[in-house]
Amino acid sequence: MSLRSLLKQIATLWFIGYLPVAPGTWGSFAGLVFVALVPVSLPALLGTIVGGTVLGIIAADAAEKAIGQADSGHIIIDEFIGYLVSVVFIPHTYGYLVAAFLLFRFFDILKPFPIRTVEKKLSGGLGVMADDILAGMVTNLVLQIWKMSF
Repeated sequence: MSLRSLLKQIATLWFIGYLPVAPGTWGSFAGLVFVALVPVSLPALLGTIVGGTVLGIIAADAAEKAIGQADSGHIIIDEFIGYLVSVVFIPHTYGYLVAAFLLFRFFDILKPFPIRTVEKKLSGGLGVMADDILAGMVTNLVLQIWKMSF
């Protein structure tokens, strides 16, 4: 397997990015399953986010070239990492994890300001990753406010 092919596989999370319906939602769901089933410490989660972001930028850029389409729907590493951002510093209970999933999908699909602006201003792998990381940050902010309210 060539490096370009491997990067494309990483960017599409192997077969998940090729599911026929809503691959981005499946990518986010993969993030939910990862956090729910793999007991990760806060440092490990932060390391996964940082490393996954760097790898995601490189892999998404390579995948765009291999697929021949900017920000292809098959590229879903951004949804996976964006979801992880949405659950940093929140309790990893099923209620919070599902709420994070639903809110993250809401912000990622609708792309309210400033998420859409970031998506339009940046291109390549950085553009693919940045809007989802920002959607994860907005989701996390909403959940932090929720958590402080109760």
